[in-house]
Amino acid sequence: MTATLMDGQTLSRKLLDETAERAAAFERTQGRRPCLATVLVGDDPASHTYVRMKVNRCAAVGIESRRVDLPASVGTEELVGVLRELSADPAVDGILLQHPVPAHIDERAAFDAIPADKDVDGVTGASFAAMAFGERGFVSATPAGIMRLLDAYDVPLRGRRAVVVGRSAILGKPVGMLLLARDATVTYCHSRTVDLASHVAEADVVVAAAGVPELVRGEWIKPGAVVVDAGYNPGNVGDVEFAGAADRASLITPVPGGVGPMTIAALLSQTVDAAELHG
Repeated sequence: MTATLMDGQTLSRKLLDETAERAAAFERTQGRRPCLATVLVGDDPASHTYVRMKVNRCAAVGIESRRVDLPASVGTEELVGVLRELSADPAVDGILLQHPVPAHIDERAAFDAIPADKDVDGVTGASFAAMAFGERGFVSATPAGIMRLLDAYDVPLRGRRAVVVGRSAILGKPVGMLLLARDATVTYCHSRTVDLASHVAEADVVVAAAGVPELVRGEWIKPGAVVVDAGYNPGNVGDVEFAGAADRASLITPVPGGVGPMTIAALLSQTVDAAELHG
């Protein structure tokens, strides 16, 4: 069996086109563009690349981008103050704090300084609670993109066994909650899981989000399973051993070109959602 690639590039372009149409309609009716403020702390090259990519995508779809760069030396209190200023600005619809922040900063305190109605990246405790309880709110951007991919390829979830490898607050945990809400039977696995291979082998859907290159081996994949690789490691390597997994899976995301483009598209779509909420 050779798996079909889940093309995040093409699907994200469709979502970005829809977002651009909505942004233009918002500007016509409200006399302003939707606005996303991005806060970047420090000089991490990968973070700068991600932020630059998001700024460029904003421009392409008609979203105003406000970028705030802070030195690595900034403390939690000062960062929280910046986020609260942006929160109080009625011209700002969405706020993105680029992850990760330097180790001396209390990242959770910083995230939770963002109000739920501007948390378009879905990183606050309030957003997670709303998502877990099926209430209105913004979903973490990468999990939102993953669910759009699964839906675009008509992946059945009700009653299916889903294994999430990884338990981060902005990826592993929320994507498991979203799968659970769709009536999948969800197992979380992580660095302390005993016999990871046996859990993966039972999965109809595997979401790899551990940040460990090729942690999930191809021979572990159940024949016909759907494999979503949300990892990205140096050398364009995901968290799944791609060649071996592609020989057994029915659908698989490439790295790059799978989950990554969907993350940015979901973020910008939710920014327009926030603008429409604010009016």
